Amino acid sequence: MMYEKAPLSLHDIIHYALAEDLDARGDITSKALFDGAATGRAVIKSKESGVLSGGYLLEPVFHANDHSITVELLLSDGGSLEPGTRICTIRGPLLGILSGERIALNFLQRLSGIATMTAALARRIAHTKARILDTRKTTPMLRALEKRAVLDGGGLNHRFGLFDMVLIKDTHVKAMGGVGPALVKARSCIAGLDRPVKIEIEVQTWEEFLEALSLAPDRIMFDNMNLQLLAACVERARVASPSMELEASGGITAETIASVAETGVDFISVGAITHSVKALDIHLIIE
Repeated sequence: MMYEKAPLSLHDIIHYALAEDLDARGDITSKALFDGAATGRAVIKSKESGVLSGGYLLEPVFHANDHSITVELLLSDGGSLEPGTRICTIRGPLLGILSGERIALNFLQRLSGIATMTAALARRIAHTKARILDTRKTTPMLRALEKRAVLDGGGLNHRFGLFDMVLIKDTHVKAMGGVGPALVKARSCIAGLDRPVKIEIEVQTWEEFLEALSLAPDRIMFDNMNLQLLAACVERARVASPSMELEASGGITAETIASVAETGVDFISVGAITHSVKALDIHLIIE
């Protein structure tokens, strides 16, 4: 499912990806070797362990080349991959299969890499109530696909863009002259909107946290705090406002994420799950 506000439809994304690869002349290598009547069967397999994401793109990608191609998915998105796991089988004209191969694999490898990293981090904090959140640090024009991959990996989505949540960052705070003025101004401006909008504010010090807590935003984000200060803020917030959402962010790694989660925060946002992932090794084989 694409986000309602995604700038490009799934059709558009696939169209532009194929156009980038094929241009007006198409796959000149495959055209030189096979005539249009040649048919075949292929399988897409994983070459390493991970979590699948992007399977929903396979049929649309190959159908964009040739509607007579049949794609049979053998594993659902979110499913576990091991070396040799068969993801799908493909049957039909070889020209269409080979012309769509790289685009299909590019999507699968990138999105499965995101799902795999998300799942790995989620496992490290499974003993806590904290959940992994993504950020807006995504590939331009592919945000909807990458955020879906986060869901496939067991994470949650933060705001999609700048339009669907008030998130007051440190730059806003400095420009407004402090946490208090920023929160007061934001609350007054959204009061007249036709739908409810959450307000989240980023804090970096104990003093900023106390000021934010006194004004009761929907969520407080603790940015780049050391564990001792973070734990103290969470403890204070749980007493003063038990229902307030609490989020940690900033430089969190696989080695530190469990300790962060154990402070009691509700969410941990990790930009690396979309901006620094390793593509999963997946390949297509003609059988």
